[in-house]
Amino acid sequence: MRRRIAHGLALGFMFASLGAAQGPNISEATPAPISSVQTRTQSRKQAGKQKPYQVGTASWYGQDFEGKPTASGEPYDMYDMTAAHLTLPLGSYVKVTNLHNGRSVVVRVNDRGPIVPGRIIDVSYGAAQALQFRHKGLQRVRLDLIQTPTAKQSYETVAVNHPPVVQLP
Repeated sequence: MRRRIAHGLALGFMFASLGAAQGPNISEATPAPISSVQTRTQSRKQAGKQKPYQVGTASWYGQDFEGKPTASGEPYDMYDMTAAHLTLPLGSYVKVTNLHNGRSVVVRVNDRGPIVPGRIIDVSYGAAQALQFRHKGLQRVRLDLIQTPTAKQSYETVAVNHPPVVQLP
């Protein structure tokens, strides 16, 4: 019996001493040198960080609005990478990032909305599908403004599951 108690105490002291490593005392502690590489990397990260335009809840709209005129005058195509926003200028581009899964897509604002309070953007069905929240209906997103594309720069919108256009002779 005494042997078991002694063995248990020995194991207890052994486990307790594993996490009890001693650090240097005040006189032995010296700050680690900061290399110029670390400083340059940190300043690049700080300069590259962009504050989001908005963070909030997004929704999507689809079939019920198909073919109806948008605020820009063009007919709504639920498979295009477009969106409705209350204040952004029509024709502006926004990168929408799904904060749940990290997926993002660039959409063009061509409509006004959303009309439901508490939502910051309504994306098209195709954009919601690309962001993988069409089944959920609502998703927390981040909006980042994108510069208007120039002749050298353009954004290709890829619609997932878009019906093919067939030209007959």
